[in-house]
Amino acid sequence: MFNKVFWSLLFAGVLFGIIATAFHFARDDTVMKQPFKAVEKVNVVFWDENAGPDRTPYYKVLIQEFEKQNPTIHIEYVGLPKQTAKQKIDSAIASNDLPDVCGVQTSWLADFTSQKVLLDLDPLFAQWDEKDRLSPAIIESNREMVLDKKLYQLPNTMSMEILWYRPDWFAKKQVKVPDTWDEFFSAVEKLTDKDQQRYGFSIRGGNGASIQLLRMMFAYSGFTDFFDKNGKCRINDPKHVEFVKKYLALYQKFTPISDVTNGYREMIAAFDTGSVAMVQHNIGSYSQHQKSLKPGEYAPLPLPKAANGDFIQEGGNIDGYSVFNTSKHPREAWLFISFLCSQKSQSYWNKSIGQIPTHMDSLQEPWAQELPHMQLALRMFSNPHLKFYQPPMYLPDYRSMLDQTGDQGIQAVMIGKKSVEEFLNEWALTFERSKQRYDLYVRSKK
Repeated sequence: MFNKVFWSLLFAGVLFGIIATAFHFARDDTVMKQPFKAVEKVNVVFWDENAGPDRTPYYKVLIQEFEKQNPTIHIEYVGLPKQTAKQKIDSAIASNDLPDVCGVQTSWLADFTSQKVLLDLDPLFAQWDEKDRLSPAIIESNREMVLDKKLYQLPNTMSMEILWYRPDWFAKKQVKVPDTWDEFFSAVEKLTDKDQQRYGFSIRGGNGASIQLLRMMFAYSGFTDFFDKNGKCRINDPKHVEFVKKYLALYQKFTPISDVTNGYREMIAAFDTGSVAMVQHNIGSYSQHQKSLKPGEYAPLPLPKAANGDFIQEGGNIDGYSVFNTSKHPREAWLFISFLCSQKSQSYWNKSIGQIPTHMDSLQEPWAQELPHMQLALRMFSNPHLKFYQPPMYLPDYRSMLDQTGDQGIQAVMIGKKSVEEFLNEWALTFERSKQRYDLYVRSKK
């Protein structure tokens, strides 16, 4: 699992010397351990789970380079909008009509492996000449997400939750850049000017709202365990109730009315077009800000520190690629994802989209030490007060508890249909019941 030791090792000194059905794969296991040599041209279908103008063009460049190096393999790119990607993949699983390769978020691994649709990458990974250059801690964390501890995702990027803010607005109004949560709430209020259609903050109330809310809640409370020793979920702890009441009370007073349905793109657009002073996101939106705003009009900030002085981040905030075990071309699919996760590809991809490579050699390159958001990440990951909470991504229904119970509950509070207490109590109970089922299943397998 992620822990502070991992992050410290990963970044300190910029890493010098550290850091179909399941039978389909069983049938091909022996073949996959043999040297690969392409014979005829094949088509490998790749589903991008987060397609859009800020990312798709970079995939086009990488695919072109891969096909140049591997003339017998054609990559058929299919872009899925982030907000509907998981639903599309679930439908493909149900109809047994899956692609060869897919972008897979770490929080999906438990779900997909429980359905036995992912290819075990271990035999191929063992042969890869760059296997030791991917962060061992991240590889180990991926294994911990699944019951059999095998490798089902090759990670290529990781992120960190931050605030993006307008330094020019803060300076003009002489508002202190927030370090604490009290300063954050004060800044949101002071930077709101409805006469100019400017707001201090934008709350993500649409698709993906619950993921961001959880990260803010734990950053506020300082908790690092999702469940206490008795199995009680921390979500409805009084500290979280206190925070969510303050946070969602900002809606409409100091945030745009459209926030209730706004997803990631709408929220970022509000910031980039000069409607809001701050947004909560990750360092991956850097490329959009760079295109829309001038230097000095945007900058990254860590999430405010908890009352105990700790800065809290979510563990397991990683994306990567998986191969479905229904693929007719698993070796070619592997060649493609290992290409995407190689040093050169990771450097190009992460520099372009503004996120953190998982390849240790990429992190030693000058660009990774020079960009403002990467400098922030390097500083934070060497901060002795940085700690991580571990969300239960190992629960097969983890994402559904976020995308359904979480997102819908947040909207219900924002429009006045539920109280904060009702929402958080229901949400916590959903997680507790899921963990109880999971623990019972694990015990039955021993």
